Amino acid sequence: MNEPVSVTDAGADLEEVARVAAGAPFELSPQAVSAMESGRRAIEELLGSGRAIYGVNTGFGRLATTMVEGDALADLQRNLLLSHSCGTGPLLSREQVRVMVFLRVASLSRGRSGIRPGVVENLVKLANGPVYPAVPSRGSLGASGDLAPLSHMCLPLIGEGECVTDSGELIPGADALKLLGMKPVALAAKEGLSLINGTQFMTALLSLALIEARALMDSADSAAALTLEALLGTDAALEHELLSLRPHPGAIESARRIRLLLEGSEILKSHRNCERVQDAYSLRCTPQVHGACRDALKYVESVVKLELLSVTDNPLLMGDGRMVSGGNFHGQPLAMAADHLKTVAAVLGNISERRIERLLNPDLSGLPAFLARDPGMNSGLMIAQYTAASLVSENKTLAHPSCVDSIPVSGNQEDHVSMGAAAARHCAEMVRNSTHVLATELVCAVQAHRFLERGVMGSGNRETMRVVEMVFEPMDSDRRFVADIEAVAELIRQGCLGQAS
Repeated sequence: MNEPVSVTDAGADLEEVARVAAGAPFELSPQAVSAMESGRRAIEELLGSGRAIYGVNTGFGRLATTMVEGDALADLQRNLLLSHSCGTGPLLSREQVRVMVFLRVASLSRGRSGIRPGVVENLVKLANGPVYPAVPSRGSLGASGDLAPLSHMCLPLIGEGECVTDSGELIPGADALKLLGMKPVALAAKEGLSLINGTQFMTALLSLALIEARALMDSADSAAALTLEALLGTDAALEHELLSLRPHPGAIESARRIRLLLEGSEILKSHRNCERVQDAYSLRCTPQVHGACRDALKYVESVVKLELLSVTDNPLLMGDGRMVSGGNFHGQPLAMAADHLKTVAAVLGNISERRIERLLNPDLSGLPAFLARDPGMNSGLMIAQYTAASLVSENKTLAHPSCVDSIPVSGNQEDHVSMGAAAARHCAEMVRNSTHVLATELVCAVQAHRFLERGVMGSGNRETMRVVEMVFEPMDSDRRFVADIEAVAELIRQGCLGQAS
């Protein structure tokens, strides 16, 4: 799994993102090097024409009409990185920064940005080394690319900025280069802009959130199936013919998965003739709610997959050698996809928290209060719901769509921005919140099953129970169990709880 990821001249994919995030190194392929060499030759020819070319021999943004010539071109690119690295906020993690670098390298390797392969090779070495660039998490508007975070990411290349060590210590970028046996890069025309004008901050955070959300989606079906059985619900609402009368693909798929998890359940059969007519919506409407989330994830994934293949700086080389200034850096597609993912995370957390309430409330479950062995003496899982409710409420605040906002900058030249960086940050946070909520439901559902004596569980539910019990021991009396929930959350992130279906 730690074999190097080869960056070609054709972009990247989600599987490669996951591998890089997990620690796999990456390297430039001969095709990538060749594409960048060709692109650089085209830039040199354009420079020889003496014409004003935005970002190559002019200023930036509002200063696009100011010509820069001769030896000042190198200073222009260096100044660009220095002046644009003014982000703030908590630093990104190693995982997030490595994915950012990988995606920037993949975009540059298309050969349309005009950067020299040697500069990109140094960026690769920096990402694969024992230190990584210190990148603040706030400062991008998601419009003219992610200028501030990408500038921070690339500062160490020129011996500036800071890097983070394995112990979390900040060291100067120049010291990081010495540690890696590298020398500062002298940037040539267009190269500073090529490094920082792109959507890789947004794309990295959104890609990682999407990968986690896909695992969360499958785990949500597993949690719902386990809860439905523990609460003596019915599987009538899961019938394929019923779902086919309103054939949204996600709903049909979630119902199929839950039916498989419940297959062979003696517990469901044990109360076929009870007086209850219908289950609550958080149980009965699970296919429709989870299914809508599944369908939304497909849209998000389609946007991310296209972005991973894209070139997003400006200006860009055309096949006939022209340099064209456009708007590929604008984050609107990613902003809207990230906001969509935010609603998925919020909804999955909302319905899960309602199922937690039904498991813990003795008036709704028929089980001991808060699933404690000795209620009163023990509080059981009471406060676990408090935390889940807190996270769900926080998600509702974060779910406000970032992409509907805009604020003009750069002397009103950049007068419509996407706020995609904020959307990506928020959706990553919300997916993490909802993962904890789903982990709490799984812990509650497993504890609830420990009180049931109604026969054999569904075959898939037995597997879910087995996996969760690897990290969550029976609660015979009150104890600290926050580590248990976090361990289940990690199982969700690793995709261990959606495999039974």
